[in-house]
Amino acid sequence: MTRSFRIADTTREEREQIVAESIGNISGLCDGCSPGIIEMYQDYIDGKKELREINAEFRRSYTSGASGPYRTGCMMEEDR
Repeated sequence: MTRSFRIADTTREEREQIVAESIGNISGLCDGCSPGIIEMYQDYIDGKKELREINAEFRRSYTSGASGPYRTGCMMEEDR
C-alpha cells in the first residue's frame, strides 16, 4: 500500500518529516540554497498547499537557460 502525502491524510509533524526526509541533509553540500528549498515547501507543512501544487508552480517558473538546439541522442553513440 502506498503512503498518502496529502494534507488531509497527514499531521503537521508528519509533513515536516516528509519534507526533511525528501530534502535530506543538504546543509553541508549546499551553497546557501537550502533555506530557499525549505521555504518553498512551507505552505505544504502549514497545510495550505499540496506538494503537487508547489512542484507544479516551481516547474512553471523554472527556466533552464538552455537556448537550443537540443541534443536528442547519446554522445557515446557518435564515437562508434
